[in-house]
Amino acid sequence: MRRTVAVLVAAMTVGFWFVPTQALSQEGSKESNSGPAKVQPVQSYRLDFSFNEAADGKVLNTRHYSMNLTAGNSDEIKIGTRVPVSSASSPSPSAPAQYQYLDIGTNIWSQLREHGDELILVVKGEISNLDVETGEHSGAMLPPVVRQIKINGSTLLVVGKPIMIGSVDDPNSKRQFQLEVTITKLR
Repeated sequence: MRRTVAVLVAAMTVGFWFVPTQALSQEGSKESNSGPAKVQPVQSYRLDFSFNEAADGKVLNTRHYSMNLTAGNSDEIKIGTRVPVSSASSPSPSAPAQYQYLDIGTNIWSQLREHGDELILVVKGEISNLDVETGEHSGAMLPPVVRQIKINGSTLLVVGKPIMIGSVDDPNSKRQFQLEVTITKLR
C-alpha cells in the first residue's frame, strides 16, 4: 500500500512539473510563428503648470512650473524651505533645544497612467507658506501658522489646451487659487 501511494505521489509530482513546461514551449512556438513583437515607441510630453491667484475675477499672481514626463512614469517639482519649529522645551537652559522641520513651499507631483489606448494625467499640487502676520499684532511669541493649499485631480490627456486641474476659494479672504496644466507632445 505504501509503495503504491509513493509511486502515485511521484507520478503526480513529475506530471505537474512536466505539464506547465510543455504548455510554455507550445505557447512560445505560437508567438514565434506570428512574427516579431511590435514595440511601442516611448512618447514624451512637456507639462506646463500655472498656479494662479485671483480676486474678483482678476488674476493677481501666477507662478509657472514645467516638467517632462513619459507614459507610465511619475515626476515631481519641489521648491521651498525647511523651517525649524521648536518641538520641545529644554529642561535646563544649557540643554539644546529640539526642533522639527516643516517643508514650506511648492510641490507638484504628476504621473501619466496608461488606460487602454488613452493616457490619464494624475496631478497633486500643494503650496504652503508661513503666515507672518498672525502673531505680530498680539505681541506674544506664537508658533508659526502654516497656510496650505492642496489641489489634486486626474483627467484624460489632452494636448495643446489648458486643463483646469482644480480651483479653491481661500476661506480667509476673497481670493481664489487655480491649478492649470498645458501639455505639449515632444518629438
